[in-house]
Amino acid sequence: MAYELQRQDSHRVYDYIEGDGYPGDQQSLRLRRGQSRMSNQNYHQYNWSSTPAEQDEESSSGPPRDLRSIPMPMALKRATRQVQQMQVPVVSRRESWKRKKTKSLLKLKHGIREFLYFFSLWRSSLQKIGGNFGGGVQSYFLFLRFLVVLNFVSFLLIAGFVLIPSIVFRHVGSSLVNNTGPEECMVYDPNPQGLVVFYSYFLDLLSGTGFMEYSYLFYGFYNNTIVVDSNFSYNIPLAYILTAVFYFAFCLICIIERMGTAARVAVATGGSAVGNYSLIVFIGWDYGCLGDRATKLKQKNIHYRLQVDLEEERIKKQAATLTSAQKIVLHSLRVFMVLVSSGLIVAAFYGIFEATTYSQVNDVKGILGLIFQYLPSIVITAGNFVVPLLCDQIALIERYSPSTTVIVALLRAVFLRLVSLGVLLYTLWSQITCEGGSDHTNNKCTLCQYDHMTYQCWETRVGQEMYKLTLFDFLINIAMLVLVEFPRRMVVDNWSNKLAQWVGRQEFVVSSNVLGLVYGQTVVWTGALFCPLLPVINTIKFFIIFYCKKITLFNNCRPALKTFRSTTSTFFFLVVLTFGWGLGIVVMIYSLAQIRPSMSCGPFRFLPIMWEIVPTSFYNLTKTTQEFLFFIGSQAFSIPLFVLSCVLMCYFVALASVYGKSVALLRAQLKLEGRDKQFLVKQIEQFTRKQIPNQHD
Repeated sequence: MAYELQRQDSHRVYDYIEGDGYPGDQQSLRLRRGQSRMSNQNYHQYNWSSTPAEQDEESSSGPPRDLRSIPMPMALKRATRQVQQMQVPVVSRRESWKRKKTKSLLKLKHGIREFLYFFSLWRSSLQKIGGNFGGGVQSYFLFLRFLVVLNFVSFLLIAGFVLIPSIVFRHVGSSLVNNTGPEECMVYDPNPQGLVVFYSYFLDLLSGTGFMEYSYLFYGFYNNTIVVDSNFSYNIPLAYILTAVFYFAFCLICIIERMGTAARVAVATGGSAVGNYSLIVFIGWDYGCLGDRATKLKQKNIHYRLQVDLEEERIKKQAATLTSAQKIVLHSLRVFMVLVSSGLIVAAFYGIFEATTYSQVNDVKGILGLIFQYLPSIVITAGNFVVPLLCDQIALIERYSPSTTVIVALLRAVFLRLVSLGVLLYTLWSQITCEGGSDHTNNKCTLCQYDHMTYQCWETRVGQEMYKLTLFDFLINIAMLVLVEFPRRMVVDNWSNKLAQWVGRQEFVVSSNVLGLVYGQTVVWTGALFCPLLPVINTIKFFIIFYCKKITLFNNCRPALKTFRSTTSTFFFLVVLTFGWGLGIVVMIYSLAQIRPSMSCGPFRFLPIMWEIVPTSFYNLTKTTQEFLFFIGSQAFSIPLFVLSCVLMCYFVALASVYGKSVALLRAQLKLEGRDKQFLVKQIEQFTRKQIPNQHD
């Protein structure tokens, strides 16, 4: 009966939603009273008169519920807890053992969670940052901690399956030697000959050449070692390629898991303007703020967010009243600004292309040679700094709403940062494979299928470029802290000038800082195949950057007052990080399946393509293992797996639909309650007006 009443009430609410207008005040009040009765019926009631045996029978039908998960007032929960403690349950030994086991598992679970929480990285620092600057700035440091842990665990994966076995089996196993290739393609000697100047070691450290090139840092140092014993066998080339594949799969799983948590929060909060306004008013305050400065800053932040919502509504109303001629002028202006911003981005790409080509052609030694080697990194960093600033100003001219303006500017910055790496890699690969060059250039690739004269070990050269990008990005962060942020703070604090006060301290903009992290992680993903130790270098880099950003946050910067929901959204930045992962996986697939590996270095020197090691190793397995793998790849296994996946997907889609309907029902109920309150206010006003003449009489 209660279920039928609930269905009738839900149908009434949906009739209200789908209708053209609101129901009458009396009808709204009746609906509200009906739903209130239903909510009272559904409220959890504790059976005080039940005996322990009856409660045991009820609890045995399902898992015991924790009082913290039951919607009851705190006083009622305390009273219930006292009654439960006074009662002496009469249960069997089996039930007693099950209860003790459940309690032990819960205690163990809570103990492990508290232990991990105690040893969590930067726990006190993150609490201090959140308390002084709010959750928006704290989200940046949480994202940074996630990347530090991700890179460190990835390094452990690479070290366990590639680095340590290569060190152990380097002089133990047998190496396959390619005797069928031309001798000109076998030349590779990165070690310098003769007397070496001392400062050249420092240059090699910065550029990844010399003693750095022929080390475990880069691809060219790893051998094609295969260890075969009666009880043990290990294939270094196969481990190298499978570790790279599992590395990318592990990173994707971690991103999806974190993205799922952020998506659940986004779905729960909703996306309507009314819902956002309610969130700001009722739950917008950050109770972790400590001190007058943080409190005033949060007040200004909430005030600005309300201003942004009102400004967006004003712009929408203004756009609705535009005439046809004004709309044409506005859209023409936006198209022109899009062309201008696209031209700036294309110019940055052309500069990267020319800088990469020039740095690869000129082979100069010394300090000047180091500058030439870092020329692509310098151009990429300068483009990522200048072009987004210009695109921000262009986005203001386009007259979008404030949140749309920020989203458009961010998308342009993301596109610039990710595609700039793609342009760099395309330029390198076009020179390595001699594509698009002259006849003289194409002749270089005829013998070895790649330019063996310029790139004796082209995988190491690509790894060196990614190494220099990572190192240069780290040096730029340190230089900005020492040469820009500290002097700016000293000038603003000690020079009472209108210009200095107008400039003020630097704002800590969460969006640009997070995009910098995404760019750095994308560089690691694109170069992990050619520089296996790049994840541990990035771990050290992000670890130092955390403390540098913390120092500059507390001493030099002030949090940005103009924050938007899109810029602080964890889900948005994880989506951008997924795009960077996609660029890295494209680079890996192209390198594994298209380009001929170097014949003079690396674990795949004897193969036409890197992926060839997988089928070759597959046919060396035992017959039982081959049959099992064939079964996994056959239709007898794949079709049931596909059907099961479809069933699970349909289940989760249906579950999401049910949750969506429940959210819509609750929103409709909130609107009806608002109508009821308006009706009651009108009734009070009418009653008051009637009482005033009676008092005069």
